[in-house]
Amino acid sequence: MPFFGTGERVTVFGVELYQAGIWAGAGIVAKGTIGVISAIILSATTSARDLLAGLEKLRVPAPLVNIATFMLRYLNVINDELTRMRIARESRGFEATGIRSWRILSQTVGALFIRSYERGERVYLAMLSRGYAGTMPTPKSNQANSLLIAFILPLIALTISLSTNLMR
Repeated sequence: MPFFGTGERVTVFGVELYQAGIWAGAGIVAKGTIGVISAIILSATTSARDLLAGLEKLRVPAPLVNIATFMLRYLNVINDELTRMRIARESRGFEATGIRSWRILSQTVGALFIRSYERGERVYLAMLSRGYAGTMPTPKSNQANSLLIAFILPLIALTISLSTNLMR
């Protein structure tokens, strides 16, 4: 803390500060700035799925990765719900015009939380009924099956087409 401490004092704009506190504060600001810039660059250059895969490779606990996965999956759902609620408010003639509208906006946030929580409960129960065991299934790249399906379906269609033409 630049205002309380021990050691050498420095006068800055007529205020006496401790030099060790100034250096500690500058270090905190520098580390915070570097962290924020790194996070912005990472999120701008990496997809959400790759970020989650990276967290798994860094051995972040599985429950935290699962929470982040579900959060990303349902962010759009919650945004759509908020849009529907905004349209409903506006269709009833609501206009946010200052502090008097804060009550209605806070009720909207509360209702959105309840709806999101209930939807999450329903989704979780549906996942359990379908065999969810605590981890999300990872998509497996099976190129051989994909190529086989890609060629078999057109061949079947061609065979059916040729056989109907020959029968005429």
